[in-house]
Amino acid sequence: MKALGHQVIAEFWGCNDNINSPEAIRKALEEAVKEAKVVLLDLRVHTFNPQGVTGVAVIAESHLTIHTWPEHRYAAVDIFTCGNDANPEAALEVFRKAFEPKRVEIIELKRGVHLE
Repeated sequence: MKALGHQVIAEFWGCNDNINSPEAIRKALEEAVKEAKVVLLDLRVHTFNPQGVTGVAVIAESHLTIHTWPEHRYAAVDIFTCGNDANPEAALEVFRKAFEPKRVEIIELKRGVHLE
């Protein structure tokens, strides 16, 4: 079976203070795009009041997103790539280093699975 896409959904618990920093979120997304060897189309970061940050990197191969809840020291990470050349695991490692979660839960999905 061949899949059109690969999605990594990560739950980061016990994160450091970078999850409330729009600059840290932007830097992590930029580095994750580079390490995953994907093509960046657009990158947006939005800060919520009183806290929390959402970052979205739209890539030619799909997207990378981060949504944070600093009051819970939690970040939801989604890495969705299509094609055979992308390396979503490398992007995930960038986020682990940036946010230093104490606990990580990962769900991996193959998207668009079809028989050859």
